[in-house]
Amino acid sequence: MRTPGFPLSVIAVSILLGFNTVAIAQESKNASSESDSSKLPKKAPVKALDTPMQKVEVQGAKNYDERRQDTATKIVVTQEDIVRYGDTTVGDVLKRLPGITMGGVQGRGGEIRMRGLGSGYTQIMLNGEPSPPGFSLDSISPDLIERIEIIRAATAELSTQAIAGAINIVLKRAVQTAQREVKVGASEDGGRFGENVNLQISDKAGRYSYSVSGNFNHGQYERPSTIVESGADVSGKPNKQTRTDQLGWGTFNGIGLSPRVNISLANGDTLTSQSFVNANRFTGYTSEASQPLLEKLPTYFSDLQRIESDFAMVRSDLNWIHKLTDSAKLEVKFGLNFNRRNSDVGLLGYGKEKNQILDRKSTSDASDKGFTSTGKYSAPFVEDHAFVFGWDGAYSKRNEHRLQSDIVAPGSNLIALPLNETYDADVTRVALFAQDEWNVTKQWSVYAGLRWEAIETRNQGTGYDEVTNKSSVLSPILQTLWKIPGSKNDQVRLGLTRTYKAPSSGQLIPRRYQSNNNSETNPDSIGNPNLKPELAWGIDAAFEHYLADGGTLSASVYMRKIDDIIRTKLDQINGIWFTSPANDGQATTKGIELDGKFPLRSLISDAPAIDFRANLSLNWSDLKTVPGPNNRLDSQTPVSANIGMDYKLSKVPLTIGGNASYQSGGLVRISAEQTTYSVPKRVLDLYALWKFDPKTNLRISVANLLHQDNVSSNTVINQLNGTSQQIRYTPTTVAVRAMLEHKF
Repeated sequence: MRTPGFPLSVIAVSILLGFNTVAIAQESKNASSESDSSKLPKKAPVKALDTPMQKVEVQGAKNYDERRQDTATKIVVTQEDIVRYGDTTVGDVLKRLPGITMGGVQGRGGEIRMRGLGSGYTQIMLNGEPSPPGFSLDSISPDLIERIEIIRAATAELSTQAIAGAINIVLKRAVQTAQREVKVGASEDGGRFGENVNLQISDKAGRYSYSVSGNFNHGQYERPSTIVESGADVSGKPNKQTRTDQLGWGTFNGIGLSPRVNISLANGDTLTSQSFVNANRFTGYTSEASQPLLEKLPTYFSDLQRIESDFAMVRSDLNWIHKLTDSAKLEVKFGLNFNRRNSDVGLLGYGKEKNQILDRKSTSDASDKGFTSTGKYSAPFVEDHAFVFGWDGAYSKRNEHRLQSDIVAPGSNLIALPLNETYDADVTRVALFAQDEWNVTKQWSVYAGLRWEAIETRNQGTGYDEVTNKSSVLSPILQTLWKIPGSKNDQVRLGLTRTYKAPSSGQLIPRRYQSNNNSETNPDSIGNPNLKPELAWGIDAAFEHYLADGGTLSASVYMRKIDDIIRTKLDQINGIWFTSPANDGQATTKGIELDGKFPLRSLISDAPAIDFRANLSLNWSDLKTVPGPNNRLDSQTPVSANIGMDYKLSKVPLTIGGNASYQSGGLVRISAEQTTYSVPKRVLDLYALWKFDPKTNLRISVANLLHQDNVSSNTVINQLNGTSQQIRYTPTTVAVRAMLEHKF
């Protein structure tokens, strides 16, 4: 779609240059501070300090356009966009954003993936810090979020453990006016009902301001699926054909509280305390009934599993901002976090004659506790430069105890597997960084940064000796922003980054996790304590065009070359199938990303009040140690797209809108012997907002209107054992939500 004065030829040139140019760019503003004034010295001389500081900051924050003026390639999603559809989880918000896809079954959340990559390639941050162990974004209500930053190119101030990029969730901070707001909602999903309540209270008095947000949610679910397993020997003769009907159902309850206090001290310093308290309870059941059609019989013909889980989390941060002379600033932040999960699992297994052959009871108790410390000193030592030096550290300790007991029926050929396991892990992360932001000219700015980050993981547990894994990465970063001369609305970004992906604690632990029915397509798993981090060099380039009425059109390209890829390998030892991770070769990933949003009136002056938004991502990758075709890295999503619109009616206080998304699937070659398949996903969401008065709204939304069935498969072809395939069919449902919002 073409707009007046928009040079499409420049986009084409930038796409071509992106795969062959090594260039430079600047980092995004640190989201964990109040209004970021690190760039103010470049816009106001030091002599302007005679002007009252508070007035300068408020005006700067009000007029500052992060996406346009920050040198880092970044997309900023505002609070208005976040709450538009009445979503109850952050995952539902993220799935519509440019370049973001969700793993798993559509309409049910899943792993957050950027540029088609998850599994640690995408960094998830909260207020500029990596999210702590055990923390779930679903524990945060979207109403608490001020903005979401999609950071495509790594920066020195933020963790460089972001090969695909980073998503930074920035929570609401400053309190401008007193506010009392309550939201009461109800939902229906596949015949199961849920309720949620959100409450926000904020006020200020003199140097003090505070806000308290609370939320409660209750829900039920019922999710059927069908699994078809088939197999053949090396001659091609079928030896396995089993259909398993699975049904999961249960309830969940959650409650959260988030208080925040701001204190403006007499000397201009600021103290901010923000905390999260969340508690969740889940009770779920899963039943399976198998119908074997050939001689290879399953371990259980049917089973019933019950899970009861309680989870509680506390996180608290204290932030101090100290303003020095000549616009210098020192910012220090300390944080504490603790979470605990208790689980009680029961499994009943039944044989061919519906006789019980197994009664397994398993209890586990896991806790994570730790602290974080970040800080930075920023000062304009030289005119048109802004130097920043800082540190970033974290320590976490995990303790886990699992107790399992089995009662096996006589003559069942099953072996009781009693367990009494303990596990302890300590993870220490330390980082130092330095950066300089330089306004070379009015049209050209340059950012240079250097970050050193080290991680040490120690773990010990039942059945293995203490394991220690150490790694460190030095990441130079260069980025630049060039505003095209003669045009106030066009600019180009280029960047070169060094990023990495550290192995997770679970990948390092040499303990065995057992599956209920061990097979090629349902193996056990074991960690590898000798894993090294994956290291990547990356190039990013982008062209952006800004419309006079606030619209944006952009095109960007990227490439990453990754060494020491961590790949999951499948093996069979003594008749038992298991997977384990290993460093295995190189991979290359690259892509093109297009996105835009603009009002229809930017094209037609007398058009209705319709706002359009759309994005398209094309991704390619090549894993060198796996034969092609379809040897994509981490089952990368090749194509994802969104198109949406909002229409504000003029004669009635009604706004309606919708979003259609597409996420491709297809075959993926995991190894020379294993392939997986996922069906392309199509999702349609609609919403309507009725304003009764300036303080009262009714928001109704319909999610997953197409309710497309999800299909996935896993196939293993082995020269000694033949072929084994598992296909899963999962129907999805339409979810309807209604939310009444009122401000007092």
